[in-house]
Amino acid sequence: MRKDYKTVKGYGEREIVISKSRFIGYVNRAETEEEALNFIDSIKKKHPNATHNCSCYMIGEHDQIQKANDDGEPSGTAGVPMLEVLKKQGLKDTVVVVTRYFGGIKLGGGGLIRAYGKATTEGIDAAQVVERKLHHVMKISIDYTWLGKVENEVRNSHYTLAEIQYAEGVDVFVEVLKDDEEAFVNWITELTNGQSTISCVDKKFVEFIVE
Repeated sequence: MRKDYKTVKGYGEREIVISKSRFIGYVNRAETEEEALNFIDSIKKKHPNATHNCSCYMIGEHDQIQKANDDGEPSGTAGVPMLEVLKKQGLKDTVVVVTRYFGGIKLGGGGLIRAYGKATTEGIDAAQVVERKLHHVMKISIDYTWLGKVENEVRNSHYTLAEIQYAEGVDVFVEVLKDDEEAFVNWITELTNGQSTISCVDKKFVEFIVE
C-alpha cells in the first residue's frame, strides 16, 4: 500500500485568455484510466465546437499510466507540456483537459507550450492540491475509569480522535500517522499505566490541503 502522495482534491476549472485565444483548464482526480477517459470525454462533449481539447493524465502509485494527447495542435506543444506540469508538481491520479478556442493569432510552438502549461497550472490551482498521508486507525480498549483522561489527552494532542464506542468497556479509535504508531502506543501505555489494549484495526488516507 502506498504511503504519502500528492493529488488534487477534486474537480477544478479556470479560464485564461492569451492573444485572444481562450484556454480553459479542467482538472480532476482519476484513480483509473477509465475514470480519466470518461472525464476527457465529458469535457469534449461539453465543448464540441472547440478548436482543440488537449489532454493528459498520470495514474498509479509509480505513475505506471501516463498519456498525453495534442488533439490536433502541433506535436509536443500541448499534451506533453501539460503532463510535464503534473510531473513537476508531483501529482498522481490526476487528469487534465485544456480546451482551446482559437482567437485568430498564432502563438508558435513556444507560445503554445507556455499557454497549455499555464492553463494546466491554473486548473490545478482551482482543483486544489492535497497531500494524502497514510494513517493507521488505532483502537484503545480501556475500562471506563480511564476514559476521561484518555479522551482529554488525545483531544489535546496532534492525533485525531475518530470515534468512541461504549460497551462493557470503552474502545477509543484514533487516527495516527504510520510513522508515529510506535510512539503513540508507548504514550498510551504510559498514560494508562499499562491498563489498555492497543491495536491497529484499519488503514486510511487522510487529506491535507497543500498551500
